[in-house]
Amino acid sequence: MIEKHGGNIFKLAQKAGRRPEDICDFSANINPLGSPEAMRRVIISGISSLVHYPDPDCVGLIQAFAKRYGPAPEEIIAGNGSTEILYLLPRVIGASRAVVPVPSYADYTTAARLGNLPVEKFPLQEENGFALDLAALAGALRPSDLVILGQPNNPTGLLCDPDGLRNLAAIFPQTTFVMDESFLAFTAGTQSLIIDRPSNVIVLMSLTKFFAIPGLRLGLAVAEREIIAGLQKILPPWSVNALAQAVGVAAMQDMDFAARSRNFVAQERRWLQEKLENIPGLKVYPGCANFLLVRINRSDLDAPKLAAALLSDGIAIRICGNFDGLDHHYFRMAVRTREDNQRFLAALGSALGEKAKLHHPKKRAKTLMIQGTGSSAGKSVLVSALCRILLQDGYRVAPFKAQNMSLNSFVTRDGREMGRAQAVQALAAKIDPDVRMNPVLLKPSGNMGSQVIIRGKPVGQMDFRNYLAFRPHPFDAVKEDFDLLCSEYDAVILEGAGSPAEINLKKNDIVNMNMALYARSPVLLAGDIDRGGVYASFIGTMEVFSEAERKLVAGFLVNRFRGDITFLAAAHEFLEVWTGRKVLGVIPYLSRLDLPEEDSVAFKEGLNEASAPAENAVVVAVIDLPHISNFTDFDALRIEPDVCVKVVRSVEDTGNPDAVILPGSKNVMADLTFLKETGLARKILELAGNGKTEIIGICGGFQMLGSLIADPAGIESPRESAREALGLLPVVTRLFPEKILRRIKAKHLPSGLDLYGYEIHHGRTAAGNLQPCIRTDQGDIIGLEAKEGRIWGTYLHGLFDADAFRRWLIDRLRLRRGWPACGEIRAVYDLEPAFERLAAAVRESVNMKVIYKIMGLL
Repeated sequence: MIEKHGGNIFKLAQKAGRRPEDICDFSANINPLGSPEAMRRVIISGISSLVHYPDPDCVGLIQAFAKRYGPAPEEIIAGNGSTEILYLLPRVIGASRAVVPVPSYADYTTAARLGNLPVEKFPLQEENGFALDLAALAGALRPSDLVILGQPNNPTGLLCDPDGLRNLAAIFPQTTFVMDESFLAFTAGTQSLIIDRPSNVIVLMSLTKFFAIPGLRLGLAVAEREIIAGLQKILPPWSVNALAQAVGVAAMQDMDFAARSRNFVAQERRWLQEKLENIPGLKVYPGCANFLLVRINRSDLDAPKLAAALLSDGIAIRICGNFDGLDHHYFRMAVRTREDNQRFLAALGSALGEKAKLHHPKKRAKTLMIQGTGSSAGKSVLVSALCRILLQDGYRVAPFKAQNMSLNSFVTRDGREMGRAQAVQALAAKIDPDVRMNPVLLKPSGNMGSQVIIRGKPVGQMDFRNYLAFRPHPFDAVKEDFDLLCSEYDAVILEGAGSPAEINLKKNDIVNMNMALYARSPVLLAGDIDRGGVYASFIGTMEVFSEAERKLVAGFLVNRFRGDITFLAAAHEFLEVWTGRKVLGVIPYLSRLDLPEEDSVAFKEGLNEASAPAENAVVVAVIDLPHISNFTDFDALRIEPDVCVKVVRSVEDTGNPDAVILPGSKNVMADLTFLKETGLARKILELAGNGKTEIIGICGGFQMLGSLIADPAGIESPRESAREALGLLPVVTRLFPEKILRRIKAKHLPSGLDLYGYEIHHGRTAAGNLQPCIRTDQGDIIGLEAKEGRIWGTYLHGLFDADAFRRWLIDRLRLRRGWPACGEIRAVYDLEPAFERLAAAVRESVNMKVIYKIMGLL
């Protein structure tokens, strides 16, 4: 049996043996962009009003409609969908018969017959493409007729010239014309008949299709006041509920959504029409709405058979055999998103056989995105874990983060800069770090500005406003690099940043939901339960999302849980009821991951401080600079059993350590000011003169050990061109716009040991008469020392990762203390065991089978 209408998702799902949400519904002509973002907010805020009856006169809605389209409020009526008004019209119009061009919406005829009007069907000719011939229609009309037309028509999608319709109404002033403009909003450039409406024309407008609210129901009509008054007398009281009225008011004000929808539908309709027209055995009738009418010209197939085959793949189309003038060879399909349209074409190819030359998208990596309810929710670590798990299961996988804001960076083999977190994730996947995994890196240098690095190269210093206006837009590079990765790997695991629910940033955000929408990637939302409020954060984040964004969220991950997981059952049940999504994993609190952190949050919170052994431990104090960068340089020191790494923020914290490390800085001038204002500069000079403490400077810290730092180009400090430094090394550093970025192998000259790492700096520091302590294999001096090695600095990041050198340095500190040197490596800095432990913990804690299904790998 052919359904009277499309969109009966429940019956379709029952036939397909699937859940309703698993049906890709091409049978209902609903806006493929879904509802405007404001709809959810309007509905939620309107829930409290449901204790009252709705406004029976829909005053607010009618005023908003009048403001947008121009008619007087007395000429407007609202109903529970435009069909409700259509069914009432024959009862208030003194017509002798109804004239309905066919094929058209079946309820035109039904409404007339229920109003006791005989129906004269005016056939649209297939040989003319079902276009309405207004002259021929005029020849069939009588003065007292009720003519019902679709503008554009359903199912053909064809428009009539508005001026031609006005002329026809003028020729037949005693005839009433009902113009159903339910799909007119999808078309571009065609004027509504509401504008300069003849008195004998009634315009119906449905908000259901364009604003994607078929489950809410809302329609309006514009007519002469006498007709509106007649409709009001027979319209059921409170026909339009309070939520529908509120949504309608919001819809009338959302002009941006209307423009985006028209442009999107026009583009996708053209694309889909072109693909279908290239298929032998199909005839496509070009229309102007958000659907297409298609005829099957094959002896071995008709629309019911095709519909059954497609439904087995979870795709529904509208069989058009019950439209007057059409038969079982016709079907209608909505225009949906590109992903849905590609899915339809793939299923159509299977149903039609290999004879059809269909669109077959190129092989593309399966994707999954990890977003968080906020910063430090564990996104980076979870991406590392998933990269290693997929690798273990035989997939070639790559990480991807569109935009990273971090001072902790990494230099690739080809001398480009990327976020260190993505470099670590690449190591988890056992692939070489590649800037395409992090196309945009922002390195904050103050409260308002950041150095912008695109595809591994700095392009300038910008504040947020200038960054948004930057051309070419960074998102262009992001999308291109993402597509390249997807063409080379089996899977790509994407990472978001911060919170995707920051409403002041969402529109221009290129790293969270806008990236997920472009990638068409399912999203898992992660939250840190150890910080508290995780379930409220899950729900709040979902409520901020648009419908298109919500659709991408496949589930939740509860991270850093301590305790009995059974106590979470009630919360998980509540979360699923509220959001319709399940918790797919509860990851335990992993206290010692032994992996580099993405940013300095954990470092600054003291989470990376190691507790000192009871005795015989040398103390290494790391100065916590406000603009600290590459803080992971010191991770390897933390694994040594006879080292206590101490994060120092004040003179009182400092004590009398065996070594003080001045780390890298993204704003050396500002951090020098910090050292002097807090008294830490004085304390460092005091320790340098005691003959016991070793002072070490890394990159920016190396520059601070010198006598002067000059920044004539304003690279890091636009208001200062030069600044006196600590004066512990008699060297001068100048900052230049061109950044040095390179991976290097070097030699530590005092020990003779090999070092590996990278340089990443704007400064050029002259050696002067100082003793070099580190030299690259190419002969460049990148480390200088004084006071018999007690004061030294280098531009080499990652030097402490070398196990032999790290032990040599620790033993030197021990000997200065009067303790014996160990003389052998006691700890190996190797991330592999950490990756394996992390993968094992996450695999045990999450439902990987479900995740693989979400990704399309199962």
